[in-house]
Amino acid sequence: MRSGDDIRDRAFRFACDVVELNDSLGLRGAARDLTRQLLRAGTSVGANLEEADAAQSRPDFISKCTIALKEARESHYWLRLLRASGKMPEHDRLLSDANELVAILTAIVRKATNP
Repeated sequence: MRSGDDIRDRAFRFACDVVELNDSLGLRGAARDLTRQLLRAGTSVGANLEEADAAQSRPDFISKCTIALKEARESHYWLRLLRASGKMPEHDRLLSDANELVAILTAIVRKATNP
């Protein structure tokens, strides 16, 4: 396994779980809009990491990883909001996965920025 495969795999699994959650909730109104936001952010984490894997330079790599980090943070926010508003059942695993992605990506960005 190449370096970085673990985070890319984690982000892919997270995106799959977000898609599954989105499909299972079948919500209407504001909750539907919230899940759309989560779907966009949650699937964007992995997409940006794939882009980072093909970065043309170190600054490009840092930029893509920073975007992935922002999307992971946003995903965490939407998950918290959906849970707090009672629009989704307890999904502590998804929240935990989002937290782990944020922590890992924070470390990657810091290490890449200050080698």
